[in-house]
Amino acid sequence: MTFPLNQIVLGDCCQAMQQLGAASVDFILTDPPYLVGYRDRENRIVPGDTDGAWLKPAFNQMFRVLKPDSLCVSFYGWNKVDQFFHAWKSAGFRVVGHITFPKRYTSTTRLMRYQHEGAYLLAKGYPKQPQHLIGDVVEFAYSGNKLHPTQKPISILTPLIESFCPPRGVVLDPFAGSGSTCVAARSVGRSYVGFEIDAANHEAAKRRMYHYGEHLAGLANQRTALAA
Repeated sequence: MTFPLNQIVLGDCCQAMQQLGAASVDFILTDPPYLVGYRDRENRIVPGDTDGAWLKPAFNQMFRVLKPDSLCVSFYGWNKVDQFFHAWKSAGFRVVGHITFPKRYTSTTRLMRYQHEGAYLLAKGYPKQPQHLIGDVVEFAYSGNKLHPTQKPISILTPLIESFCPPRGVVLDPFAGSGSTCVAARSVGRSYVGFEIDAANHEAAKRRMYHYGEHLAGLANQRTALAA
């Protein structure tokens, strides 16, 4: 693995993942653009959300760098699910589960009130059953989207990592955004590698990881002081 662990790297993941060794990560957890041209109330957009040219190359690389008999969780755009399925299956992934994240609030109103998100569980090979099984419905707490227009809450990511990534394993997020997957990985004792193409998002993620590291150091100092 060329990139050091526990870093979020600025760059196009389709190219950057080529620098990772084959079968070098234990679990992939990612929230790629949904291909819907999303724009939030503050007029923020998601890079790559209107052109799916990256979709197949990205998942081809993800399949290559994932260890055999391991898992990937990918969020997706529900109205572009045909394109996502084609990319996943073309890369070699098997679709082995679906996770629903119900919300207590309405994110969008059109013909209905849209109140959930979804992700698919994808397998490379035939993974063993996890020791810590989770359900396929995980409640979605509102993150506030302060750092990213589609920011996922840490609380929905940590159970996925604890279940699908072995202890001391490496979690990859090729679409790191504001670094939520990376924070979640570190919070449960896993290493991480993240890639983010947008410079502003990358800077926000770096700051977030720095402050989270300071938080962990402060907790360690408190424990040392209490033990003294």
